[in-house]
Amino acid sequence: MDVFLMSIQEDVLRLFRDEISRELDSNGKEILLELDSDLYDAPSDDLHSALDRFEKEFRVDLSDVDWSCYFPWENTPLLTRWFKAKRDEVEQTRQALTVRMFAESAEAGKWLYD
Repeated sequence: MDVFLMSIQEDVLRLFRDEISRELDSNGKEILLELDSDLYDAPSDDLHSALDRFEKEFRVDLSDVDWSCYFPWENTPLLTRWFKAKRDEVEQTRQALTVRMFAESAEAGKWLYD
């Protein structure tokens, strides 16, 4: 693989590791994010900060990302959530949102998914 591309992947991974709080394993050791880590359970404030920084540093516009693919329950209308939908059924449609997706998009200079 091209050294330049490896550097972008490493830079994106470093950015997400810097911005997103780490979980701890049963021994209290930090679990580092990896390229294939799913960002679904990341604290929302941390994820928003990471996305803002990602857009600025890698000049990738995320304004047209269909976030409902990755966070379907959060993007389901409130009344539907209250009266019609079951969370587990809605969440079955969820696609993984990984650090690798951001790294590959940074390499391409645009969001590649949805």
